[in-house]
Amino acid sequence: MQALHWNGTHLKLDLSYPPPKADKVMALIRVRLAGICSTDLQIFKGYMGFQGVPGHEFVGEVKEGPSELVGKRVVGEINFACGLCSYCAQGLGRHCPARKVMGILGADGSFAEYVAVPVANLHLVPDGVADEEAVFTEPLAAAFEILEQVKVRPMDDILILGDGKLGLLCAQVLYLTGARVTLLGKHENKIGLMKKLGIRAVKLADWRASLFDIVVDATGSTPGLELALASVRPRGTLVMKSTLADQHALSLAPLVINEVTVVGSRCGPFPPALAALAQKRLMVGPLIDRIYPLAEGVKAVGHAARPGALKVLLEA
Repeated sequence: MQALHWNGTHLKLDLSYPPPKADKVMALIRVRLAGICSTDLQIFKGYMGFQGVPGHEFVGEVKEGPSELVGKRVVGEINFACGLCSYCAQGLGRHCPARKVMGILGADGSFAEYVAVPVANLHLVPDGVADEEAVFTEPLAAAFEILEQVKVRPMDDILILGDGKLGLLCAQVLYLTGARVTLLGKHENKIGLMKKLGIRAVKLADWRASLFDIVVDATGSTPGLELALASVRPRGTLVMKSTLADQHALSLAPLVINEVTVVGSRCGPFPPALAALAQKRLMVGPLIDRIYPLAEGVKAVGHAARPGALKVLLEA
């Protein structure tokens, strides 16, 4: 099959990569669309030391697996847990010590014609949700995870730092709560998208320092984290949504002095994400910058890495 392969140094298109196989646990998925995200770009900078087929955002069709799923459109959770340890017993498979993570840790991902995913990880895509919407399920679920971890009240002032793809999704999800949401970004086109939805959005060049009850850092940068630390009011909450290959060198004293609660936030629940897409409560279509064929995957990754790029998709 065709697949993009990362060897730890270079990304290339492999025209004869061995296809995965289905078994009692794993279903074989024919990938329709796959999304390139910031984590993928960090992998190409050395994050997690991954080698193999990258990619973890996808929508596809089940080709081999349980008969009731064959031919169905699905999306899939990215953590491949053992199902036997104490974490798995608590429903925390995403923290399973033996887990593999699709396209990130020990398991090939979705930048290919086919990907193998545990049957238990699959979710059916509602009929009214287009492929171009369904491919956002995984990052949208990550945005909904904030609501699983933090109690958000309508009177809360919330700051989203970063107008990348995840930041734009987090802003929309938190706006659904009725809280006062502000997105801070660098790009006029993205600021405009949020304003059209009624979300307050400010360009960094026009920013005036202020304090917020909840700050979500989705910048993936050290300066972004510095600004996040400076923007949380005493006894507020800082939500970390970024994964970064580089090391930070910051003083954490303000967290102690101001008694700030820090929440690491990663993967999230798929059902609320799919429900929001089915009910058209969110805008994801305008977040797509371009769709490339898989054969132009290396070029697509270069596009996704451009400053200000929106979501870049691969069509397998």
